[in-house]
Amino acid sequence: MKTFIKIFTLFVLLFMLGSCNEELVEQSQTGVLKGKVVKKGTNEPIPNAKVITTPSTQTVFSDKDGLFEIKNIPLGNYSVKAELSGYVANFQAVNIQGENQTVTVVFEMSDDDSLNSPPTTPVLLSPIDNALNQPLNVELKWNSTDPDTSDVLKYRLIVKNNINTNVVEVNDLTAKNYTLNNLQYGVSYFWQVAVSDGIHPEVLSAVFKFTTSTVPSNRFHYVQKQNGNLTIISSDSQGNYFQFTQTMYNSWRPRKNNNAGLVAFLRTEGGGTHIYTANPDGSNPFKVTQIPVSGFNNYEMDFAWSTNGNTLIYSNFDKLYRINKDGSGQQLLYTTPDGSLITECDWSYDNSKIALKTNNYNGYNVKIFIIDMLGNVTKNIVTGGSGAAGGLNFSVDGQKLLYTRDVSGYQDSNYRQLDSRIFIYNLITNAILDVSAESDKPTGTNDLDPRFSPNDSQIILMNTSNDNISQKNVVVIDLNTSMIDFVRTTLFTNAEMPDYE
Repeated sequence: MKTFIKIFTLFVLLFMLGSCNEELVEQSQTGVLKGKVVKKGTNEPIPNAKVITTPSTQTVFSDKDGLFEIKNIPLGNYSVKAELSGYVANFQAVNIQGENQTVTVVFEMSDDDSLNSPPTTPVLLSPIDNALNQPLNVELKWNSTDPDTSDVLKYRLIVKNNINTNVVEVNDLTAKNYTLNNLQYGVSYFWQVAVSDGIHPEVLSAVFKFTTSTVPSNRFHYVQKQNGNLTIISSDSQGNYFQFTQTMYNSWRPRKNNNAGLVAFLRTEGGGTHIYTANPDGSNPFKVTQIPVSGFNNYEMDFAWSTNGNTLIYSNFDKLYRINKDGSGQQLLYTTPDGSLITECDWSYDNSKIALKTNNYNGYNVKIFIIDMLGNVTKNIVTGGSGAAGGLNFSVDGQKLLYTRDVSGYQDSNYRQLDSRIFIYNLITNAILDVSAESDKPTGTNDLDPRFSPNDSQIILMNTSNDNISQKNVVVIDLNTSMIDFVRTTLFTNAEMPDYE
């Protein structure tokens, strides 16, 4: 019995020794697991991500660079998990096969959208719904928030109108406001805002409507230089104005005709100068001419309406044309007999006579005269001489003609004038009145581009220094019955080529 017990004890000890030796061998066969945790799409390191294995070994956390390491990991197959609040947990299968083997993995973790809330529905603040009489430049304002303060909100603005199918869409706005410019008078606009946090579908606001004010009956038009181009401005007598033509176009010499309900003007197009018309709000610009307006200097050129607003007259070098406002019915009215250039024209209110100014290719050797509708010269007003002249405009009764002349007689290649004055020529008595002298024109300045007011009680004009670089201003001169001591008042600053209808 004792012998059996000894043999059994020895057997147990040998078995235990064998078991211990096997465990020590397995523990000595280990490898290393290294890796990095990054944000999917940007590869931005994610710190503090928890990394665990199944079967379980060690639990580690990624450092500030997103790196982690598990040392002395026994050989075998593992499922490795990376997790962090706000991200979707990521799993990687790992097989460590050899002693001291290093296995490297990368976890690309995506935002856990299930934990993110969408932004609130945008609330449209201004203008209020169904607002009326809005200006042509309207600032739209709205508000929206996001419970997740780290989300970056972007807005999309959609604007439609009630006159056409045009849609204005402005994307990727980060501010909660946007200004619509160059709107049209009397038009209803419908606007809506969509907001996105880049995670959830867009959230749309309600649709609001506002309507711009009706077209003002402005009697004044003038020209300003903006961004290198001449731009036409429409204004009332109080200085309330809007931009009639777009800055991207070079437009000048506005001429309004109330019977036609249009404003005509000159515009550069394709290297030439043409007559355009547009509605009083500047909409629907229409090119009237095919044969261009041409002469020695296109910025000195002028044209005229018929009183009824159906036709216009204009010149092309030595020829005077008549054309319907729709561009039809082109007709040659007059050709200069000596080849001189027709630069300006005006049509009397009764449409019975036309005033013309001709000059040579340098703008000088000026002649101003009257022709009838058959092309016969009926009156000579200025016949040659040195210096520049122009600014033709009939009075309402057709008995007086406005014009300008540089009394200094100066001439140069830049067409500079030193003392341009306004004169009224009486076609009945042949008397000439120096309006500039009677209204105390400032010394060293030029009076140019004169026009009678609709009732002939005033003259509107442009006055500027004769240095050719100073600011140009639009001035009005009040004519009294005694025709002496006229009073001049500045209407618009930084303005030229005025029209008063």
